[in-house]
Amino acid sequence: MARMNRPAPVEVSYKHMRFLITHNPTNATLGAFVEELKKYGVTTLVRVCDTTYDKKPVENESIEVIDWPFDDGDPPPSKIVDDWLTLLKTKFSEQPGSCVAVHCVAGLGRKRRGAINSKQLSYLEKYRPKMKLRFKDPNNHKNSCAIV
Repeated sequence: MARMNRPAPVEVSYKHMRFLITHNPTNATLGAFVEELKKYGVTTLVRVCDTTYDKKPVENESIEVIDWPFDDGDPPPSKIVDDWLTLLKTKFSEQPGSCVAVHCVAGLGRKRRGAINSKQLSYLEKYRPKMKLRFKDPNNHKNSCAIV
């Protein structure tokens, strides 16, 4: 099995939503990458960069692969943001506690100071929530809500 010489993935959890921010594998490191996804219980993988590896080995492990590429260093287009929010609402309503993984070309922005560029920072400062993610509470309490 090829050795991955990449930063470790970062898991982010909020209530019953789990995300895995990871690197972009190559075909040579794909076996170890898939094992990593399985270790975290990933059910969906979102690629936001151009395709650089065969997705069939990932899908063979019952992990859905979604391709929403946009230019590296840019904020996502509105259509991708809308699709992302719809995915999260559906995924975490149907499978609470499941894990959604996402990666870009290099994943550099997840672990170093100053990684968010001025275009991305401006986008975040101006961003206004488009929808609320509401989920049924299994304990029959008021609906949980996360504004994204």
